[in-house]
Amino acid sequence: MVYENIIVERKDSVGIITLNRPKALNALSADLTRELEAALQDLDNDAAVGCMILTGSDKAFAAGADIKEMQFKTFMDVYLLDCITVGWEHVAKVRYPIIAAVSGYALGGGCEMAMMCDFIIARDDAKFGQPEINIGAIPGAGGTQRLTRSIGKSKAMLAVLTGDMMSADEAENCGLVAKVFKGEEFDISLKDIADRIANQSKPLAKLAKQAVNVAFETTL
Repeated sequence: MVYENIIVERKDSVGIITLNRPKALNALSADLTRELEAALQDLDNDAAVGCMILTGSDKAFAAGADIKEMQFKTFMDVYLLDCITVGWEHVAKVRYPIIAAVSGYALGGGCEMAMMCDFIIARDDAKFGQPEINIGAIPGAGGTQRLTRSIGKSKAMLAVLTGDMMSADEAENCGLVAKVFKGEEFDISLKDIADRIANQSKPLAKLAKQAVNVAFETTL
């Protein structure tokens, strides 16, 4: 498949998907999410892959959903098209471990997509937020669920009701982000973590991921 909105590559046993709409700060358009779903399926079916990375540009992981594309859709349009679930949720369904590597802005749908990954590694300039309330909406792809589970009700409520952004350090301190690295350390440290995961037993990595997810989503 020829991709126009993402870049897909494999480095050793790590599959890397880079969101690539720089002029739109990687806004998550329908075309981008269709390509993303196809790339995730291909990498998930590749026996040589042991870990995936989902990333964006230095300026933005993703600044949110493509509002220009969505603004004239009615509720029923969105419901019948299954806009979010069709492509976005596939990030949360892949069996191999997947890391969100975030530099710059991860806002709205971008923050939600990062949270669909297994964990987030952030560069120290990363900014996270759910600013939907500022345009007369609320988070629609997990920002009111995954964010609450990650950082707790009080901080999630503050973020969703004010639309304020959260720094990388604050995101790490409250549990949204697993690790923060300075600019010059970010790429090296990210590669080291991804390589270490990719070089584990692939069936056991899948089982471990599944077990942690089940533990997170059900009672003891």
